[in-house]
Amino acid sequence: MELRSDIEPDLKTAENRYPEILKLILDYTSHTDLAGDKNLINYQHLETALHQITQKDISRFSMEWWEEEGAEVLAFRIALPDPVKINDLTSEELEEIIFRIESPVIINKNWEDQTFEEQFSLYLDDYYRKFLKLNGNPYG
Repeated sequence: MELRSDIEPDLKTAENRYPEILKLILDYTSHTDLAGDKNLINYQHLETALHQITQKDISRFSMEWWEEEGAEVLAFRIALPDPVKINDLTSEELEEIIFRIESPVIINKNWEDQTFEEQFSLYLDDYYRKFLKLNGNPYG
């Protein structure tokens, strides 16, 4: 089932933002590995730059990506616009969202051969959970 555009994740915006965000994260990591960031000045610059691109509160993301999912997934999560509040979620839409959370699509292609959406399709569950929480659903 296709969801309304105000429910679907805005993958076009995420794809446009992604390269710059990934570069900022990797540049910060490289600089920190070489010179450190004892006073967190460079981290503050990174947060400011990411906020300017996304208008998100970047403090909710862990920049310790190497211990979690990797820089690419972190960049995707930051690049993806947050879900929006809607007033008329139907039961069919709710069922589809829950299905997408519980049954992610596994892409059987090399990473390089996948589209942006295919590369990050496994990481959309977080978006849908936030959507449900924002829209007052107990599954969020």
